[in-house]
Amino acid sequence: MSHNSRYNITEVLDNLKIKEFNEFPAQLYKKDSNWIRPLDASVEEIFDKKANKNLQNGGITRWIIKDNNGICVGRIAAFYTEESFRQFGQPTGGIGFFDSINLEEVAFLLFDIAKEWLQSKKLEAMDGPSNPGMRDAFWGCLVEGFHEPVFNMPYNFPYYKNLFEAYGFRDYFKQYTYQRTFEDTSDLHPAVLRTANRILSNPDYEFKLIEKGNLQFALDFKEIYNKAWSKFTGTNEINDQEALTLLKSMESVMDERLIIYGYYKGEPIAFFIMMPDIGQITRKFNGKFNWFNKLRFFWNLKIMHSVDRVIGRIFGVIPEYQNKGVEGALIFFFQKQILKPSFKYKTFELNWIGDFNPVMMKVAEFIGGSIYKTHITYRYLFDRQSEFKRAPQVNQSGS
Repeated sequence: MSHNSRYNITEVLDNLKIKEFNEFPAQLYKKDSNWIRPLDASVEEIFDKKANKNLQNGGITRWIIKDNNGICVGRIAAFYTEESFRQFGQPTGGIGFFDSINLEEVAFLLFDIAKEWLQSKKLEAMDGPSNPGMRDAFWGCLVEGFHEPVFNMPYNFPYYKNLFEAYGFRDYFKQYTYQRTFEDTSDLHPAVLRTANRILSNPDYEFKLIEKGNLQFALDFKEIYNKAWSKFTGTNEINDQEALTLLKSMESVMDERLIIYGYYKGEPIAFFIMMPDIGQITRKFNGKFNWFNKLRFFWNLKIMHSVDRVIGRIFGVIPEYQNKGVEGALIFFFQKQILKPSFKYKTFELNWIGDFNPVMMKVAEFIGGSIYKTHITYRYLFDRQSEFKRAPQVNQSGS
């Protein structure tokens, strides 16, 4: 435990503290109708070294901070993975799950303790808010577009930006969320339509919707993912078993009309994976996923079809087929689903497009999206004299 005269910081090491850690944001945001409490189980999975394979050769810990009256006023987590030591420039750990009242003193004490812990593990910088895992969850500080978040995406008060920047964090990269509605299906860029039509009329290309239970799609996913994505920092190749597990984990919430694959002469070359935004249902669960909420969940998802928002999870085209019109053909193929009367979704959010990936930003604009939210991933160098560099740009079409 570390403290100054007004605040006590305690490491979260038992069930009572875990409960306080998860309850604090619910108190903080109770008057903000946009905030959605994530499921406690989703948060705890990240801290579980057995469940989170990114922590196999890494470490993670978290703290809460209370005032002298014993009232919780903030929380933070710090972590590192094997990948942290291979970072461009310097070994860089992470911080996440940061929440604080609007007071620099409290926020700075939290940043300090995270920094000291990471320094003790031989790290030289920290990025955040982020998590030791997939980038599409609990990642980034919301700075523009304070709308309701999609499932597991962070939402925070506008003052968080000031707390990070006043401490000395710098903008390492921005992540954009693009949004479009499904009402108007004619808003594809003319150039996209042209090349998409050319691809779709070429019999060597084939596009199809996923079929539940067909394992071939998992193996095709692995093929495309490893070719389109494994070049990116922070993403590793996946094997057959991981691909099968991933597909299995998505099946219960999957809508087959939202997952499209592209093939050239029978070889998998592209995918566009979208999911219903189940956050529209789980927002009512107050973080708990007990048997009763599971029943409510499937009733709302499968019977009532009460989700009207789609999230773009992952979009990938293998390098030799990029910029040939395959991206547009995937979208154009999807447009045909939208026009069917049974298609009840209204809006689409394409999540997590880094400003270091101009190709993907262009794809998002081409398909009729416009920037709806902006998150920042900040970096703080422990050596305050060393030169700060923003994230290097990439030019591939994996998002």
